[in-house]
Amino acid sequence: MRAISCAAPGELALIEIERPALKAGWVRVGIRHIGICGTDYHIYEGKHPFLQYPRIMGHELSGVVLDANGATSLRDGDPVVINPYLPCGHCPACREGKTNCCETLSVLGVHGDGGMTEEIVMPEANLYPAGDLSLRDAAMVEFLAIGAHAVRRTELKPGWRVLVVGGGPIGLGAAFFARIAGADVTILDAAADKLAAARGFGFGAASLADREGEAFKAKMGSGFDAVFDATGAIPAMNQAIHYCRNGGALTLVGVVKGTLSWEDPEIHRRELTIRASRNATREDFEHVMSAIRRGDVPTDRLATHATSLDDVPKNLPKWAHEREGLIKAIITV
Repeated sequence: MRAISCAAPGELALIEIERPALKAGWVRVGIRHIGICGTDYHIYEGKHPFLQYPRIMGHELSGVVLDANGATSLRDGDPVVINPYLPCGHCPACREGKTNCCETLSVLGVHGDGGMTEEIVMPEANLYPAGDLSLRDAAMVEFLAIGAHAVRRTELKPGWRVLVVGGGPIGLGAAFFARIAGADVTILDAAADKLAAARGFGFGAASLADREGEAFKAKMGSGFDAVFDATGAIPAMNQAIHYCRNGGALTLVGVVKGTLSWEDPEIHRRELTIRASRNATREDFEHVMSAIRRGDVPTDRLATHATSLDDVPKNLPKWAHEREGLIKAIITV
């Protein structure tokens, strides 16, 4: 069967691989759509710090059950959303239901081969019935669930003023679900196309230069109630505490290899609550699916680019460098 392999940084190819073997408790799924994530671009560019090559990428996935293999919740032909996080099930985090931050978590397409292929096998517990969602939209659930999880962890209150730093797909996911939770959301970004997209989705938008303007200062007041960093950039993450009000919250959604540095008096003066937010759980996936069904997330406008599995070696390298107007590229298998 066909698959996309990144043999080394800058080397993508369509290859033939063997069908994966099926084992007890696992289900065979035919992949239908794949979202291209920032992680995939980083893998292609050689910027992922922990990855071993060659690697079949892909973790934003939808599919159809080909062989339910005795599953109790699924039947052959069922459309599914695929949770790409494979936890151990027995570490302290897993026992608390925090499978998203399992001590030995394996993520499809990162720690092992992923879903840029025609078929995969997955544990039944990682497959969620998509119901009436389109299979394209089903492939967008995972990246939106990361933002939904961050918002849930932050325990937003209706009416809170929220700043999302970084207007890429993850930042937009946090912004949508903060708004669904009743917050007034502003997105801060340096890129003009991301700011235009944020405004088009009905969010407040501010450039780095706007931070000194009266409109941003009025919105910020003495600080935002909650700030989400979705940049994964050390300077932005270090700056984020200064946007928070006293008693406010900072949630780090982006991740970066490096050391963050904050002045302790600034954290203590504000009595800040600082959280990290990693991946998502089934609760977040279900929340996203419900929001898409209600029309609260405009997936048609998020899916800005499209390609086929055959054309990934041509298009993914181009999109890695030509990002203007790109929110989410979707592969059809």
